[in-house]
Amino acid sequence: MQNISLGKIEKVIVHFIGNKNNEDGVKFSEEMTEFTKIEDYLKRLLGNNLKTEELNQFYFNPTLDLNPVYQFVNKIFQDEDSFIEQSKNTGRYLYDKSTHPNIKAGELCIVYLKDCQVGDELVNGIAIFKSENKEIILKVNSTSKGFSLTDVVGLNINKLDKGCLIFNTQKEDGFIVSLIDNTNKLTEAHYWKDDFLSVRPKKDEYHQTNQFLGITKQFVTKQLTEDFEVSKADQIDFLNRSVDYFKKRETFDKAEFEEEVFGDSNVIESFRKFDSGYRQDNELELSDNFQISSQAVKKQSKVFKSVLKLDRNFDIYIHGDKNLIEKGVEKDGRKYYKIYYDEEK
Repeated sequence: MQNISLGKIEKVIVHFIGNKNNEDGVKFSEEMTEFTKIEDYLKRLLGNNLKTEELNQFYFNPTLDLNPVYQFVNKIFQDEDSFIEQSKNTGRYLYDKSTHPNIKAGELCIVYLKDCQVGDELVNGIAIFKSENKEIILKVNSTSKGFSLTDVVGLNINKLDKGCLIFNTQKEDGFIVSLIDNTNKLTEAHYWKDDFLSVRPKKDEYHQTNQFLGITKQFVTKQLTEDFEVSKADQIDFLNRSVDYFKKRETFDKAEFEEEVFGDSNVIESFRKFDSGYRQDNELELSDNFQISSQAVKKQSKVFKSVLKLDRNFDIYIHGDKNLIEKGVEKDGRKYYKIYYDEEK
């Protein structure tokens, strides 16, 4: 993962963008927004929400130059004086993409930053974020006889609904883009990432590691049980061995991974078929050899479940040797697991 830190905020502008399907319309600012008193809060808002380990890049078929947002930010990077004009173009384009009935109206904020650090480079950056969900706070006012409370509606500086941070580096490949979408993962929310920005994961070690572990999980939890007769304990064992492989190595080798995790030639063949189909269906370009990202392994480890749930009575956590647990059925039909251990703690 590259070392990334935010620079100094130079310009800020806010526009209102409604839902086009509801004919909400837009309201554009004609001048930049004063921000000197809230710069630290803006930087906190961006820094706390944007996932700088999961980097993306703009794309568009057949050519990157046809990506509108890429063009807007590129013109700002080339000429800072075009900031207001290009921010309006960005707002117009977002409005055109805001057609799903569940998309909420909100304020679009565009921020220009100087001297952001990306690895060993100092580059400028552009943050684009939209506030859709407001929060109510109670403001305490002093009066002659005590205090009064009034409600104030505003933006939570700790939570960003939708946003991205674009760094002026690797322009030919689509810049480097850090992305966030906290609202929901339903289809209507994809308009920000797919329809508006048109970004896809950067082909780095984080992306490679994250995607391959994801493919493995999909295979073990869905496809494996269709092709073979395996127990829940066997599935958990495959998931544990997958994560252990990535935790113990700095580089990934697909053939070695298959042999160490799956072992059986029939299972390996099933996995290869599933892997190939998954990559094709999801338009993924993955290498069979790459550097392993410890950040991606840590993230995926959290969703690789190692819990065997038995009715509503027991949860068995399987972290190690699967051979220490046996499954069986009593003569009266009751199912059981037998567990072997050395010490009780």
